[in-house]
Amino acid sequence: MVRVKRGNVARKRRKKILSLASGYRGAHSVLFKVANQQVMKALRYSYIGRKQKKRIFRQIWIKRINAASRLNGISYSQLIHKFQKSDIDLNRKMLSQLVILDTSTFKLLLNVTSDQSSEMFKSV
Repeated sequence: MVRVKRGNVARKRRKKILSLASGYRGAHSVLFKVANQQVMKALRYSYIGRKQKKRIFRQIWIKRINAASRLNGISYSQLIHKFQKSDIDLNRKMLSQLVILDTSTFKLLLNVTSDQSSEMFKSV
């Protein structure tokens, strides 16, 4: 069997892993075997983190909307229900931005939903 020299390929592979591990503490950024383990673990965590980020932001938006709606005398679930009934299609991100940046518009939306729901009950 002929001997195959892989020096260049192996060096490139190791350098790629070690560059990904730069900034890690101690042997985690110097020794290839340890660095490889840490990079694999970090890549797993980053994959999971990208999924968790979406959940966390949605929770934050819901908490903001809930706090603002309770200040105006309505719970979050009732607010969302009224928005659905009155065909106001604003997602939670936009609603939380309204709560932060433009509270007057948020209050106006609350008034619109309460007016429409009272009109529905009058017509029945």
